[in-house]
Amino acid sequence: MELRELVKNHVLGNPIRLGIMLYLLPRGKVLFKELQKVLDVTPGNLDSHLKTLEKAGYVNLTKVFADRPRTAVEITEKGAEETGKYLRMLKELLNQV
Repeated sequence: MELRELVKNHVLGNPIRLGIMLYLLPRGKVLFKELQKVLDVTPGNLDSHLKTLEKAGYVNLTKVFADRPRTAVEITEKGAEETGKYLRMLKELLNQV
């Protein structure tokens, strides 16, 4: 395992995007507002990161209607697999240190 393999993943290499994926992994699906609160980021910042993850196929964004329209963020199978792979690479690199 080489460091360059890890840094090739520009999507998960960002701490906020990695945080989003780590939060979604055990939960599967959460509301936008919950993610914003947990990560302590602005709505615009979170939206930008979610669009990057959606473009990569890691999450799906859908509108849900409760008391008002809300955005739900759901991890995809690809997103779960890629996050797991990224974490395994990190672990392997840390074990070499």
